[in-house]
Amino acid sequence: MLKTIRDLLQPPPGMAFDFSQPGGEPALAPQNGISWRVFANPVALFVGGVTAVLLELSEPSVRSGVWDHGGFQRDPGLRLRRTGFAAMMTVYGPRSAAEKLIAQVVRMHGHVRGSTPGGAAYHANDPRLLDWVQATAVFGFTEAYHRYVQSLSPPEKDAAFTEAGPSARLYGATGVPRSWAAWEALLGSTAPGLEGSNILDDFLRIMAEAPILPAPLRPLQRLLVRAAVEITPEPVRSLPQLRGRGLRVGEARLVRALARASVLLPLGATPQVQAARRLARSGGNT
Repeated sequence: MLKTIRDLLQPPPGMAFDFSQPGGEPALAPQNGISWRVFANPVALFVGGVTAVLLELSEPSVRSGVWDHGGFQRDPGLRLRRTGFAAMMTVYGPRSAAEKLIAQVVRMHGHVRGSTPGGAAYHANDPRLLDWVQATAVFGFTEAYHRYVQSLSPPEKDAAFTEAGPSARLYGATGVPRSWAAWEALLGSTAPGLEGSNILDDFLRIMAEAPILPAPLRPLQRLLVRAAVEITPEPVRSLPQLRGRGLRVGEARLVRALARASVLLPLGATPQVQAARRLARSGGNT
């Protein structure tokens, strides 16, 4: 169990990175901020990441881009770890390395284009789509932490979006929300275009059955997927593919216990620990 949680916080194979170097270089996100707390919790990361993808897959253009080019069907575990590593880099990585990684992703997105089944053209670097992807990620991780780890105040929830702003703008999300109220406004304006599809069903099935956690822990994996559905906001949570697939009676308490216990485990040199070591040589960043 300990090794599994540790692996979820580490870069995927072939992407090893020492977050403790170079000494003193600040990150894009402040060391004393909400993001550093949220991304240190593996349960919040898993649950929030699934919630974010559910929201992404409900937007037709994003759904086509993610499903046709994102790798979820081929290797969902690797896809989640690669996405998690990119997020870790924007929160804990030295700014120069984070900027380099984001630039690489932007170049890759430049080749991701096509048409939805309904005939609408999409391009992964479309600022409108980037705003949605970036906003849903911040919402997912923050809400998972708020619901299952520790309650956040309204100013802390606002800060999560503020802290994500520098990296989001580097990705090209020029209109990304800068507060919780702005996120709710974006959700409200996007809601009329959100829709269900068989892909949502496929994604939930993959996340429940894929060998992301070892076989003995597969029931726990399915529990965390239900926890992600539970915090998905309306109108997506009421889509036919998600209806009735949230937590069962008493399960929220279990998820909270798991999330809070995970921070007590000796996880070793996680990205957060390494980054704190790097910043200790300059007094940190604010």
